Parts: sequence; structure tokens; C-alpha cells
Amino acid sequence: MSHKEPMIRVRFAICSLIIALAAAPAMAGEVDVVDVRAVEASNRSWTFQVTLRHADEGWDHYADAWEILDDKGVVLGIRKLLHPHVDEQPFTRSLSDVVIPDNVRMVTVRGHDSVHGYGGAEMQVVLPGR
Repeated sequence: MSHKEPMIRVRFAICSLIIALAAAPAMAGEVDVVDVRAVEASNRSWTFQVTLRHADEGWDHYADAWEILDDKGVVLGIRKLLHPHVDEQPFTRSLSDVVIPDNVRMVTVRGHDSVHGYGGAEMQVVLPGR
């Protein structure tokens, strides 16, 4: 074996790795909350319309929930998403009858996906009229 042969093998391995990475499909990242609308109902419960963005890839990796938290991290509401939204991005879903304690003036909405869990851009929302 010549002294150049190990170097050729290293270069071949690096090139093979680069080609494999370039050919791999792009992985969906975490879920981003891109818009939230909160409306108080006459019974003092709240309806939230939340818009999420996530590069859903199908059943193995998709945005599967979002939740509303108070400033102490207490979950006030959660919306489960039952299927991927591969061809519908961003997408909006609502959750009604969310009870928010009177002393809570602001909430945080965060998304969840089936691979990363919670992450991505969250949104803090000041509740109108509070």
C-alpha cells in the first residue's frame, strides 16, 4: 500500500458523506406559532385561534398539538392535532371554552410536534380587556 492510499480513502469517505447528506430529505424542524387570536365569550371562557407553521413530513413527523400556559407554566388549554398538515402550511385551528383565571392578563402559546416535542417560536398574548 502506498503512502497516498490512506489519503485517497479519507477523501472518498468525506465525498461519500457529503453526497449522502445532500441526498437526504430535509428534516422538519420544530413548530412555530405564527399568530394567535383570543376572544372572550359571554360566559367568560375564551376561544383561541392559533396559526402554526411546521414542515410536516407525514405521520412520522408532524405538528400534533399546541397549548396555552399562564405565566407560571400552568397549562390552561391544549389542542390536539390528529393528523399531519403536509399541504396546508401555515394552518389555523381553534380551541373554545378555555377558562382563564381572572388574575391572568397574558398567556403563552407554544406548539408541539411528534419528534421534537415542545420548541420553536412561542407567542405571548395579552388578553384583550384584562
